[in-house]
Amino acid sequence: MRRSSSSEARKKDTREKIELGGLIVKAGLRYEKRALLLGLLIDGHRRIDGDATERVRLTAMGAEAFGRDHE
Repeated sequence: MRRSSSSEARKKDTREKIELGGLIVKAGLRYEKRALLLGLLIDGHRRIDGDATERVRLTAMGAEAFGRDHE
């Protein structure tokens, strides 16, 4: 039982990482350096920390990008 739950946890973690990588591709950043990507993410985290307006703005931008998938 223990091995099974550990295996399921690893599968879930792997799936999540693949999905997050897909977001990098969707954003058009596939060929950027990892240091730049991490810098963008850190900057984005700082921008939304405590700033509800910026969080709403960026969420709307992402939702719009996802919506274009279905057109």
